[in-house]
Amino acid sequence: KGQIVSNINACQSVVDVIRTTLGPRGMDKLIHTERKVTISNDGATLISLLDIVHPAAKTLVDIARSQDNEVGDGTTSVVLLAGGGVQEG
Repeated sequence: KGQIVSNINACQSVVDVIRTTLGPRGMDKLIHTERKVTISNDGATLISLLDIVHPAAKTLVDIARSQDNEVGDGTTSVVLLAGGGVQEG
């Protein structure tokens, strides 16, 4: 039971970061790494910059990358849909 809660929380954390970038009033995110600063509201860019180590959360990253590779758009939407599915579970 504890592992399931951990998986849901990890996925929800990724969804919470990406959710606020969606739509015409989407907010920009500032990500600071050791050598550069990136400001973006693009889900694909944010996902690629985040250092995600949790296996369940990495699944959301894989889904977003697949969406970006196949279609070239919709990464934010697919992360939100998949995260919603995990939460409803």
